[in-house]
Amino acid sequence: MSEWTIHAIKDIALGIYDGPHATPPLSDDGPVFLGIGNVTDDGHLDLSSVRHIAEKDFGKWTKRVTPRAGDIVFTYEATLNRYAIIPEGFHGCLGRRMALIRPDTDKVDTRFLFYSFFGKEWRETIEANRQSGATVDRIPLIRFPNFPIVLPPLETQRRIASILGAYDDLIEVNRRRIAVLEEMARGLFEEWFVRFRFPGHEAVPILDTPNGPLPEGWTWGAFRDLAREVRQTVSPDDVPPNTPYVGLEHMPRRSFTLDQHGQAEDVSSLKSRFQRGDVLFGKIRPYFHKVVWAGFDGISSTDAIIWRPVAGLTAQALATASSDAFVAYSVQTSNGTKMPRANTRVLADYRCALAPSDISSRFEDTVGPMVELCATLQAGSHRLAKSRDLLLPRLISGQLSVAKAERQLEEAA
Repeated sequence: MSEWTIHAIKDIALGIYDGPHATPPLSDDGPVFLGIGNVTDDGHLDLSSVRHIAEKDFGKWTKRVTPRAGDIVFTYEATLNRYAIIPEGFHGCLGRRMALIRPDTDKVDTRFLFYSFFGKEWRETIEANRQSGATVDRIPLIRFPNFPIVLPPLETQRRIASILGAYDDLIEVNRRRIAVLEEMARGLFEEWFVRFRFPGHEAVPILDTPNGPLPEGWTWGAFRDLAREVRQTVSPDDVPPNTPYVGLEHMPRRSFTLDQHGQAEDVSSLKSRFQRGDVLFGKIRPYFHKVVWAGFDGISSTDAIIWRPVAGLTAQALATASSDAFVAYSVQTSNGTKMPRANTRVLADYRCALAPSDISSRFEDTVGPMVELCATLQAGSHRLAKSRDLLLPRLISGQLSVAKAERQLEEAA
């Protein structure tokens, strides 16, 4: 610790910049307008749902700074303590209430600085400088450059960043594998049940029906033939406090793999009970496309519809409910203007193509393991994140030796 020294942020940065104090005209595509919602609490950029600006407006909204790879973006107003590193290939501008630090890599390792922002000392600094406004809290950017941070020698920074980064790299590998598996599952569903290019389809004639073309031996049905709604309310006080709780805030967009959840002890009002294998559908503002497969028993917000798939049809029920067409139908038939809600009874009538049992079984045998593997990979990522989070405060404060942490990482690997 004797080699660790205190520095002002401005002394280890090439620049500190904030974004525009206004919102530009939005566009259907173009550069990303990076907002608070695109930075997660655990330090990643979530670009699954972004706002865009027109390419012709890009120069105007990057007069102060153009974010580039290696910059650390952060929030300074409303939701504080969110940080992420800009990746290679990012093309966009800072949104409102967003700022960035451009580290001087001759003085500080970018990833070490990033991890430091999650440490106790830095969080205490932010809290000490928090200003409460009439509507939101903020930290004064004018004082931010003078905020102190404790750094070890650059080589030690790099070793610490390498240790913590190894965990994040493994988590990122899992994330990419999950994304590929989900895309494969969606693709197979589209091929088999929408385009009717299932195994052996060449030998099956397509027949005209009142509801549209359908392979011989198939029938038209409804979503209720794939899954039934389950309504079982429970008080959080009547289940163990560590029972998993899934709220709409825990459900990712356009991904059927749950990546986070809370616990029953964190909530109070009546909830819905679900079991492993159920499909949860966020019915408030269904255009958010929140549809997930439950990899464990638990309780959920009553703002989620719980469907229990028919035996042997879990993969098809999940693929149907999470398809773009089904979600679009839920939006079109929702009730309410400001906060539309999906109509459960209407969704039960959603028309589905029902395959013969041999095709359905083969789809389940093919896609079901993909769904299971996604859940397994996500559980592995949770364990990795937990290990990283235990190491992080001790490493960036100098309480744990780098050599010991490196041995722990080797054992974990």
